[in-house]
Amino acid sequence: MFTAPPGHAATRAAQAPSALPAPAPGRLTVYFLDVGQGDAALIVSPAGKTVLIDGGPPEAGTRLAARLRELVKQPLDLVILTHPHLDHLGGLPAALKAVGAKRFMDPGFDHPSEAYRDLLDFVGREVGQVMTPEPNASAPQTLLTVGLGEGVSLTVLWPRMPQEPFLANTRSDANANSIVTKLTYGRTAFLFTGDSEPPTEEVLLQKPVDLTATVLKVAHHGGKHSSTAAFLERVAPQAAVISCGVGNDYGHPSPEVLGRLRDVHARTFRTDQDGEVMAVSDGTTVTLRSAKGGDSTASVSGTQPAGSSVALGPIEPTPDRRPGRAVEKAPEPASSTKKPKAAPSAPAPQNTSDTAGQNFVSLKGSKVFHRESCSTLKRSKNERTVYTRRADALRERRPAEDCHP
Repeated sequence: MFTAPPGHAATRAAQAPSALPAPAPGRLTVYFLDVGQGDAALIVSPAGKTVLIDGGPPEAGTRLAARLRELVKQPLDLVILTHPHLDHLGGLPAALKAVGAKRFMDPGFDHPSEAYRDLLDFVGREVGQVMTPEPNASAPQTLLTVGLGEGVSLTVLWPRMPQEPFLANTRSDANANSIVTKLTYGRTAFLFTGDSEPPTEEVLLQKPVDLTATVLKVAHHGGKHSSTAAFLERVAPQAAVISCGVGNDYGHPSPEVLGRLRDVHARTFRTDQDGEVMAVSDGTTVTLRSAKGGDSTASVSGTQPAGSSVALGPIEPTPDRRPGRAVEKAPEPASSTKKPKAAPSAPAPQNTSDTAGQNFVSLKGSKVFHRESCSTLKRSKNERTVYTRRADALRERRPAEDCHP
């Protein structure tokens, strides 16, 4: 019997061709891409808007880039990195080089990984807008929603900085602060959970948010530290997709999570067994099929009230249960102060007006300029040009859309 060498499964998955077709015209199509032991999902809306959520591990980069070239003919409208771990970010440089992107979003959570720093530098040079999922400052009790045309929207459920601090002192703070999003179209919905953990699920369960989803992208590759029974009961998925590698060293997916998915009667797909999974929604029904075919197909009906909002009421900050802390006035937790975003080397200028006394900064090779206090700058080590007057910056660059200088 042949025994695959370490890493062989992920490499094989990254190179295997897909038998799944191009996006269906007039439909919402979601590809759960086979990137081995990692995560990557491509959303294509009926209007042709595209969102890539995560990019798998480095060894998946070549295959991911090739697959995106098959499916995407223009730069991606949005790339989301759910959290700064290598099995989610490693393939993104290759993907971005292959097809380009207009916007990039990540939680803004600190991580010491050199690969993460390199990715941020690359994104700072190559992507027009870099952003974090901050709620609208003028409506902090709402959720950030990205419209994808023809009634399709992608809503960020977590994190909600600066309205709420990052979760801290969890088993993995980077995982617990993964970007969690809900994609809705008519009566159908998809929930993307990154590697979120039980504390993330607990926070979401406390909020007036509709978590139900027709299809669930299972958190943390089906690991036992996520997908609690209470969370799955609230989501009530009819289908679930687990992204993991063949024979991975972590035992993903865990028997516990597979059992909990059976308990909620979710039809489960696994990229390690089924290969790439394609889900097509007409707004009423989602049809799922896998690259390896066989009996790996399913058609499930959406249960969302058509046109209803994800938020069921004002989103108040979650009460901070740590002694002596009040959420509204709490500083960012210590775990989020490693990145320059949370701990700048010098305080931002105290402005007496919108721009008085403030410098404006452009990164090397960028076509836009930012406020000096912008988080994009604090997350990049690139060389920069500093303008003391906005008018000077405008003569050479355009204002960035993330901080509106």
